[in-house]
Amino acid sequence: MATRGRPRTFDPDTALHQALDVFWERGYEGTSINDLARAMGIASASIYACFGSKEDLFRQVMALYGTASGGPPRDALSDEPTAREAVHAMLRATADQITGPDTPHYCMLILAAPTGAVENHSVREFLADARRDMFTTIRDRLDRGVTEGDLAKQPDGLNGIARYYTTVVQGLSIQARDGATRDELETVIACSMAAWDTLTAAPA
Repeated sequence: MATRGRPRTFDPDTALHQALDVFWERGYEGTSINDLARAMGIASASIYACFGSKEDLFRQVMALYGTASGGPPRDALSDEPTAREAVHAMLRATADQITGPDTPHYCMLILAAPTGAVENHSVREFLADARRDMFTTIRDRLDRGVTEGDLAKQPDGLNGIARYYTTVVQGLSIQARDGATRDELETVIACSMAAWDTLTAAPA
């Protein structure tokens, strides 16, 4: 009869949250397996056995991050009744998330691995795919605005507007990382929304 392996002495969900804190603070390349083992309170062998490689663990961390920190902006984009209100609420929710008192001031999708070693190319592409999905989600919400009649159909499509507000989201993260306060980010948001009427004006 085969013997059973030693039962886990840690909670995987708790360990995953602890790993999130480390990756968020140090970025992907700045975090070692030893850093993770210390923060999670488990041996590196247990990390590999439960979560897989460092990259596997990072991908699981990003799924957790997307649910927690990505949830409010995504919900705001979906729940507001008009496209304009949705984009405005999304930007404000983003600013709230990246200036919280208990977390590092940046979005992990933007800055967890912007550059790095060749062997980590797959991680950078993984994050780039998530950022491209952000653009698609914003564009889809604009499309919904056209369908529901609160946004004029644009002769050149909505990609340019979606790209603009995606860039604003990403810029907010960089500004927060460099020390911009929530009030200062609100000024950026107000400026970006001042451009809404020009960007979305009905064709002559």
